[in-house]
Amino acid sequence: MSWLLVFLGFSLLIILHEAGHFFAAKATGMRVEKFFLFMGPKLVSVKRGETEYGIAALPIGGYVRISGMNPEEELPPEVAPRAYYRKPVWQRIVVIAAGPVVNILLAFLILFSLYYLNAQQITQTVGEVNAGAPAAAVLKKGDEILAVDGKSYPTLDREARLTRFGKDVAAHRCTGEQSDGCRAATPVTLTVKRDGQVRTISVRPEYKEEYGKALIGFTYGTEPDEIGLGAAASRAWGSIWLVTHKTASVFSRIFESEQRKEISGIVGISDVAHHTVEESVEKSLLLLALVSLSLGLINLLPILPLDGGHIFWSLMEKLRGRPVSLRVMERATVVGIVLVVLLVFVGLSNDIGRLGGEGFNNR
Repeated sequence: MSWLLVFLGFSLLIILHEAGHFFAAKATGMRVEKFFLFMGPKLVSVKRGETEYGIAALPIGGYVRISGMNPEEELPPEVAPRAYYRKPVWQRIVVIAAGPVVNILLAFLILFSLYYLNAQQITQTVGEVNAGAPAAAVLKKGDEILAVDGKSYPTLDREARLTRFGKDVAAHRCTGEQSDGCRAATPVTLTVKRDGQVRTISVRPEYKEEYGKALIGFTYGTEPDEIGLGAAASRAWGSIWLVTHKTASVFSRIFESEQRKEISGIVGISDVAHHTVEESVEKSLLLLALVSLSLGLINLLPILPLDGGHIFWSLMEKLRGRPVSLRVMERATVVGIVLVVLLVFVGLSNDIGRLGGEGFNNR
């Protein structure tokens, strides 16, 4: 059942993306020939008016075909005025941008709803202790962290205080060359409250190269929080900006060995989604929002055949005052396809490696 929900969720994102193109094209007077979910050979279709609606065989996206997207396409006289390349540049940009914008707005609405209806705030109590971490030997879930190395920062709010606690722990660096993963950092003194009693605990943090600092190995717990509409919107946009920043560097990460390992393909995303659906509705909606956001942002990258490539060349036409040569765009499309295929190949290779190794580490 969970796999079916994952499939339906991904299909919904594709349909909404293509619906953005479809309705924007209709609104600007363009002729839409086809609206299809998935690619490849046609499985089933029905024609309503001038548009054919259908489902294709390969579950790898979808498409809306608008008359005249090829500037050299010959069209009947009654159709030509409604062709894509007969419309003003701004209308073409609106139509192309509508798909990604729908995905981004959907992500915002989901995140906004989750933040507003199920807001959580971090506490000073231990939430989860990482197995095998230094904290596993000395901390328990529910312990309240009162101070680190004797510093409690009473004048700071809770979030700022916990940030300072983290910096104090990270300041305990390794001394000299260590052969045991830098476990020999100087000990941290924790003041904690457990079962109503205050006690002092000493723990030696472990340096984590991937984070570039020393860590004890636990996460703080959370508790319900009530926030206003403005705060929920601010948090939602903050999350969107964070993902946008990461997505903007997606192609540069292909050429960096360590960063390349973090890229996932459809197999990895599907596997994570499958397990997430089994865990909770909230986590499922959060993942749906992040996938929708990523779909919208990646499509805005200025390379053909992505939506952002069409927008880029439309803007170039506006700046130049005349259309860009079809041959130039064809060459740009070849480069874009190579980059997209490379991204898919890297993601799929990583997925296969994870399936044969430690899995996708989603739990």
